[in-house]
Amino acid sequence: MWGKGLVSFPVCVKETDLWISVDEAGCTRSLPEVALELVHRSRSDLERYIDRDPAFLHALQPLPVLPHAPKIIRMMASAAARAGVGPMAAVAGAIAELVGRGLLRTVREVIVENGGDIFLKTIHLRRVGIFAGRSPLSDRVGLLIRPDGRCCSICTSSGTVGPSLSFGRADAAVVVSRYAALADAAATALGNLVKDESCFTPALQFACGIRGVLGAAVILGDKLGAMGAIELV
Repeated sequence: MWGKGLVSFPVCVKETDLWISVDEAGCTRSLPEVALELVHRSRSDLERYIDRDPAFLHALQPLPVLPHAPKIIRMMASAAARAGVGPMAAVAGAIAELVGRGLLRTVREVIVENGGDIFLKTIHLRRVGIFAGRSPLSDRVGLLIRPDGRCCSICTSSGTVGPSLSFGRADAAVVVSRYAALADAAATALGNLVKDESCFTPALQFACGIRGVLGAAVILGDKLGAMGAIELV
């Protein structure tokens, strides 16, 4: 999927469906079990917190967190506050990021894909395709990710593909950030703003104005818009 030199495996727990790739040298037989434990830990922290604060699950606006909230909750709430969306808009990215950073304790390269939301750290040039449903640009355009020693996240929201809630019509609203929880929340916010082609510029300006966002792209039908520090291929 991602090229030579990587070993890939799935990890699935309830709604969380990850495809994980790591460098061959760092991959061990126990690594899938480590990834599975990281997923269980993240989901358990999330589920226990929602039992304490049920409003967290359905909020469509940023929400303050209760004292002693676990890390995943604080990540999601912080990302949602910057993007102006509900905290669950950051859940897929947050889990991908927590799993990826956990695996980086033992591997040099990692790519964690969670329902179209990607957290990665790579030492090779990578190309990430953009799936945009029935758009003629779907899988024909993507992002070039250059290795710079830092983590990178690419998250996508859509008003026409998949079950995620969106108030817009974008076939793909893509955000790039160092942080997957933030990229996920910002992609939701970007997608919500795109009703037609005339929305591209203000929506992209909003997304790129969020602290921590590196760049963004939008696909609607046969139209594409992009802004910020990203390379399209």
